[in-house]
Amino acid sequence: MSEAIQRESMEYDVVIVGGGPAGMSTAIKLKQLADEAGNELSICLLEKSAEVGAHILSGAVVEPRALNELFPDWKERGAPLHTPVKRDEMHMYNETGSTKFPGFMIPPAMHNKGNYIVSLSNIVRWLGEQAEALGIEIYPGFAGAELLFNEDGSVKGVATPNNGVNPDGSHKPSFEPGMELHAKYTVFAEGCRGQLGKELMAKFNLNDDADVQHYGIGFKELWEIDPSQHEEGLVLHGSGWPLTNGLSGGCFMYHLKDNMVTLGLIIDLNYANPHVSPFDEFQKMKHHPEFAKVLEGGKRLGYGARALSKGGWNSLGKMSFPGGLLVGCDAGTLNSAKIKGTHTAMKSGMVAAQTLFDHLSTDGAAGLTLSQFDTAFRSSWAGKELKKTRSFSPALHKFGAWLGGTYGYIEQILGGFVPTIRDNKADHTQMKKASECEKIDYPKPDGKLSFDKPSSVFLSNTYHEEGIFCHLTLKDTSVPIEVNLAEYDAPEQRYCPAGVYEIVGEAEGKPALQINGQNCIHCKTCDIKDPTQNIVWISPEGGGGPSYSNM
Repeated sequence: MSEAIQRESMEYDVVIVGGGPAGMSTAIKLKQLADEAGNELSICLLEKSAEVGAHILSGAVVEPRALNELFPDWKERGAPLHTPVKRDEMHMYNETGSTKFPGFMIPPAMHNKGNYIVSLSNIVRWLGEQAEALGIEIYPGFAGAELLFNEDGSVKGVATPNNGVNPDGSHKPSFEPGMELHAKYTVFAEGCRGQLGKELMAKFNLNDDADVQHYGIGFKELWEIDPSQHEEGLVLHGSGWPLTNGLSGGCFMYHLKDNMVTLGLIIDLNYANPHVSPFDEFQKMKHHPEFAKVLEGGKRLGYGARALSKGGWNSLGKMSFPGGLLVGCDAGTLNSAKIKGTHTAMKSGMVAAQTLFDHLSTDGAAGLTLSQFDTAFRSSWAGKELKKTRSFSPALHKFGAWLGGTYGYIEQILGGFVPTIRDNKADHTQMKKASECEKIDYPKPDGKLSFDKPSSVFLSNTYHEEGIFCHLTLKDTSVPIEVNLAEYDAPEQRYCPAGVYEIVGEAEGKPALQINGQNCIHCKTCDIKDPTQNIVWISPEGGGGPSYSNM
């Protein structure tokens, strides 16, 4: 669509794509270093959500180590870390009860002393305020939609989406071409399964020496509960029911201030049965007696879902390429053994900032491959932390929750003295044909503890302009019916947590895939789990998507 379009351009030293923890930390640290040295560096940050923090979703218990380094005085600055963890619990659930692990059996990575229960969206909003106070240019509502290259093949920068494009690709009278942002170096911090990050990995073969990436889908709800059931500072993690019959993952419940709790379920996306509905597994979880007693009489205030990269150290490819760097979950820096990625994402951005500053202050040449960043990140405390838990996810995939969890525990204690477990089977390849799997009848939501997708999406405040080019694209429009429906019973209807994909017209014998792009909450699960890899998620125009509050 953009080949013959004349676009305006702007020049910067560094452009950062993505305003989450990694992107904000890159921008802030780079500006801090430049200011301390008295250097002038032009820095621009693009954020696809309409306002900073609106697309950020995480559990979240945050380890403040990286924040302590970035802003040692964060408490005085009013950072929204208000609920210190007071107590940890870990459970293995069955259908009616659970086994509580004694403290000595909880793996070291799951201890949360010194951590904080937070709204990560609010923390990112606060980081945005700190960045703006430093003079960093932030452009919310503008995604990085297209890679730009120099004649030598190095990354030149990015272009933002065109606005005013009809569903068929033609231009509306209101059409406005995207803007080109050119930089000496571009940092990609788009989060899990970033559109441009995925393209960069393929173009520069960044993952040739790494294991395949693995993913999960994480659900989260925010509730206000009865004060008698509330225990401020309690962090609860668990596994087991309802994740049975080949499903793996884990659940959480965190008690914030003011009778608020967040709870959620993470399901690994390597499951085989196409009849599985991760959304309905989460709704079913809340009817477990130990969750129900906490939630009954309460009020659901928020809902969201997001994919997460959980391959860790084994799946971490090269993070540098000609003209740019990958940071945070765009590269895959989450520590799945801790169920935490904020501190490692922030650290990756800070290491990237130091690498860029050192280079731009000396050689200064544009478009080089700053491979020293890979070395610096892997030798940092964040890299060492990921290496220490390298077998956690593959062990769970191969051996299940009990044996896999035990292996991960032993690895954390003994470090390099145990063999590394690997899993090189991509998640989308694990799905079996529908005829080989048992259908699943999920209970209907009761409207008190469990809910349907439309009412849930409503709580995410999701909005996209009507009548625009759909950002959920298909490589081949025949595949959804001829392959996905025929062989897998159209699993996109179930793995999507927002009701985006529907098969219509079956009663007339003319089934078709209907894509309700206005419902999309940008979780990226379709791009990951589609068994034919026919769905490609691209950035929508105009800052569309969810608008999370206190999530």
